[in-house]
Parts: sequence; structure tokens; C-alpha cells
Amino acid sequence: MARPGHDFLAIVADSEWGAIRGARELKASWTTPVSLPEQDKLYEHVRATPAVRDQMLGEAGDVAAATGAKTLTALYQWPIQTHGSIGPSCGVAEVTRESATIWTASQGTHHFRTAFAQLLGLPPEKVRLVYVEGSGCYGMNGHEDAAIEAALLSQDLGRPVRVQWMREDEHGWDPKAPPQMLELRGALDASGKIVAWDSQTWMPESTKGLPNVPLLAPEAAGLDQPAGESSGQIQQNAKPPYVIPNLRVVAHWLKDTPLRPSHLRAPGRMANILANEGFMDELAAAVGADPLEFRIRHLADKRGIELLTRTAARANWTARPSPNPASGNAAKAIGRGLAYIQYNNAETYVAMVLELELDRDSGTIRVTRVVVGHDCGLAVNPDGARNQIEGAVLQSLSRALHEEVTFDRSRVTSVDWSTYRLLTFPEMPAIEHEFIQRLDQPPWGVGEPATTLAAAAVSNAVFDATGVRLRRAPFTPERVRSALTSRQT
Repeated sequence: MARPGHDFLAIVADSEWGAIRGARELKASWTTPVSLPEQDKLYEHVRATPAVRDQMLGEAGDVAAATGAKTLTALYQWPIQTHGSIGPSCGVAEVTRESATIWTASQGTHHFRTAFAQLLGLPPEKVRLVYVEGSGCYGMNGHEDAAIEAALLSQDLGRPVRVQWMREDEHGWDPKAPPQMLELRGALDASGKIVAWDSQTWMPESTKGLPNVPLLAPEAAGLDQPAGESSGQIQQNAKPPYVIPNLRVVAHWLKDTPLRPSHLRAPGRMANILANEGFMDELAAAVGADPLEFRIRHLADKRGIELLTRTAARANWTARPSPNPASGNAAKAIGRGLAYIQYNNAETYVAMVLELELDRDSGTIRVTRVVVGHDCGLAVNPDGARNQIEGAVLQSLSRALHEEVTFDRSRVTSVDWSTYRLLTFPEMPAIEHEFIQRLDQPPWGVGEPATTLAAAAVSNAVFDATGVRLRRAPFTPERVRSALTSRQT
């Protein structure tokens, strides 16, 4: 069936296999767009995208007038990533002339009720979205798309409909976490303290939270969708947590981004912390300072200092600068990396010490040990909190080492598990906790903060092992080999 004059086309069958066979045999002629940028020029495209507005995220002193004995600059880049839900999305709907019941794994059932009602032409009180467990995501994957597809088909057919996406549908069409780019400049005085920090970040204003992401089927069917406002979360933690007398942090909110954007766990913060904590290590190395001491030197928050100190002690941290003077040119280089965050600059404190081995010939990184310090105030369920932290570390390592959406000028090409890699069981490191329970403090969140540090800690550990700085994620073997070769030449 199809909606005349539009691009909404569906095969409906009494069985899943019947629908698959029908879709394979259907002959349809589609116009192939050539609207995406070339992937190897993605960040040139990001920089060239018009900015809707600029926003000052942090300001102190006079950055333009500040000078120092040493000045450093750096550019960090974060890729497009997808949710990578293990099972593809599904939705079931029964729509009549008077009402609609839709079963979905959406995280936004209450929010989407009004949007679905408008799309179906029904009063909101006559539309019910029932949450059912499905394959997980941290924001919005394809659950809502599958649900509205089932609802529109059910409305046309007058029968209940179940829509089950295939793997290539999920990877190809679910909303993506957008690319980010951060440019930094720092100045250090003769005593080794930061006197100026100037950073800019480029990110799309169209990155929206639930329920503001445009849905595919209504767009294809020519239906008007409710407009959503940008939730503006991906700029969080772009401002560093350190005491710096001259500071400027600017967000360039871009008009557009290559693929349909949405939030992914800890939206924007992995990129922001990779840049901030990677650059802190660069500044520390420039003055020959120990990375831990250098951070504490620039912190005024006593809880942050305590957490860093305790985490370093648990990890048996030995004070010395990076790179490791003893690393040499061994075939397997060993390094350690440190990263720190106060989530949203006002909530949970997390510190991470990460140890890894790097095979110089293959470029493969193997993380061997992760020590996580965590202070979320009162932990109501400490065991559950530790489970959340471990899951956050593993997912963020996967994103730091492997995950990147690939595409050509027309479509996403990373549509299976071979082309969109995840962390595997043999790659999982030992994870240890330095967990601070504060019974006299209010509770803060646990689900996202520990997600933010892995990429920065890996980048810093690679520098410690090899003297090579990785600034573009994910840190694939190809990029590691290229960085090592560039340093040698």
C-alpha cells in the first residue's frame, strides 16, 4: 500500500516472513539523493555550516589580552555515532476511527502522545501509548519511528499492525548523535599555571531531545509534524571545571547536520571532555608536570580534589610527567591516562585512571584496567550504582575505540555489526571502584557521568605510552598507525 503523491510505501502481510518476501520482490523506483558531504571532509563541512547563533558558555577575565610563557592550540573531533541497539525497533498499533492504542518501547510515551494524536487526527485523550520493554537506547533510536509506522498502517487498514525493523533499517535510519568539533587555545605562565583558556565548539542546534526529533513515516507521507525546540544539552561540560583567570568558551550553534540528529547517552559530553581533559594533559606535558598534580593545582573544589586523590591512590599512581620516560620503543607500549569531570559543572564527580597496552605494529589498543572514582552524594543503592558505572565504562570504551557511522554521498553504509563495530567480551578490562558514599549529601545521578571520561583517558594513556596525541575519535587501529607513522616522519 502507498499514500498517493508521497513516498510512504509499505508491504503488509499476515506473517513476518511474508512481509520480508514481499519487500524483496517489490519493484519500486526511488530517486537517489546526493546530499551528504564526503565523509573524509566531514569536519570541513561542519566548520563551513552556517551558525544560527553563538552562545557564551563561560567567561572570565580578558582572554584576548592574556599572554603567557607558552601557548598551545589543539583541534579535537568527535564522530557521528548511533545507538547500536542490539535488537532492532518494533511497534504495534490498533487504530480505529475513534481511538488508538500503540505499544512501543519509546522512552517518551507521555511526550509522544500529543504528537501521535495530531498525526492520526485524533483527540489526545483518545490516544494511548503503552510502554513495553524493548531493545534499549539512551535517547531516541528507531522505537518511535516503528510505532508511528504501525499506527499509520493500522489506520489505513482498519486492523492491528506490527512493524518490525530489520538490522539495516535500525543502523541506517535511526537518529544519530551528531559530529562535534572543538578548537582550544591555552596559555601558561612561567610557573606552569594556566593563565588563559579559549575554546570554541561547533554543534547542531537541531539536536533535539524527546519528543522533538522528526519522524520518518509522517515526513514521507506528507504529514505536518509538531515543531520541537532544541533541548540544548550537548554543550554541557564544554566549560572546564578548573580555576582559570582568563576564560572564554563559545558554542557555535549550527543550522544543520548531515544525518537526522538526536541525543545519545550523556549528550555531547564525551566530545567535550575528550577535548578538555585531553588539552589539560597537553598543557601539563608542556610544562613537564604530573597530570594529577597539574589538575589539583587548578582545582578549588575540595570534593573534586578528594576524589582525584583517592582515585589515584587506588590506582597506585606514581607522580611523573607524560609521556613515560621508560616507554621506549617496545613493540607493546604501556601507558596510563587520567580524566576528571564534575557532571554539568554542578553535580556528580567522577575521576578515571585507565591503563592500556598498544601494539605498535597493528595499532590495536587494549585497555587492561580502569579505576573509577565516583561521588554522587548519597547513593541510595550502592550496588546498583556500581552496576551503572561499569556499564557506562564499557559502553564509552566501545564508543571511544570503535564506533563510527560511515556514509557515502547518499546513505549510511555502516548497516551491520561488521561495519559498525562494538566492544567485544575479550576486550573488556578489569574495572575497580573508589566509591565515596556521602550520607549527609543529596543524591545526584549515576546513569551518565561515568560515560564521559573513557575517550579522554584513552587518549591521555596513548600519549603516555607513545608520545603521540590522538584527537580524533574513535581511536581505530588505522588512526593509531597513521599517528605513529606521522610522528616518525
